[in-house]
Amino acid sequence: MRSIATSALISVATTGCHATMAQSSSDSPSSALPEGHYTNVGAEWPLKFRAHYFGAHCFDTQSCEILYRGFRHGTEDRPSPSVESYGRPLEKLLSAGRGPIPNFPPPARVTWRSKDGTPLEAEIDIGEIFRDELIRHQVAREDALDPATSGTPRIIVEVNDRTINVYMRDMIALKKPQFPDRPHSDFRDDLIKVFSRTY
Repeated sequence: MRSIATSALISVATTGCHATMAQSSSDSPSSALPEGHYTNVGAEWPLKFRAHYFGAHCFDTQSCEILYRGFRHGTEDRPSPSVESYGRPLEKLLSAGRGPIPNFPPPARVTWRSKDGTPLEAEIDIGEIFRDELIRHQVAREDALDPATSGTPRIIVEVNDRTINVYMRDMIALKKPQFPDRPHSDFRDDLIKVFSRTY
């Protein structure tokens, strides 16, 4: 019988994650993805990806907009609250639901005003940051199921005052639960910071 995590991985591979914003038809799972499967069944390690989901979040800014693959995230005309104001840890706030997106569109364009009102601009080259196309995770091969992943990890850009962080997270299915008394803990979904720059 398949584990909950494995079923979830197959579901993500075929239907995509729930988006925090409405998806356009151009981001349907069948849109221009490279040929081949995405479940990493029998795949050599380290695990690699050829498509990804994307999300962007702004905190502690006067205004903030991120443009990636023709879609705008954030708002130009209103401030964004601090992480602390949500009363939840950052890893619970950051998600990515737009995609799957083939590797890699042009760089993300970020235009924002920091907490003190300073206007800032940056280009974040997702393709350069993840040029090796390796899935970042914290699971040893001997502890992972096969398939271990949907093969479409989530890439998340966070703008926080003057700092831009880029993360990856992916659900990695485990052979056994992390906690023996919690049978549905048979996966890891770690938020891993891959890039950070303060402007």
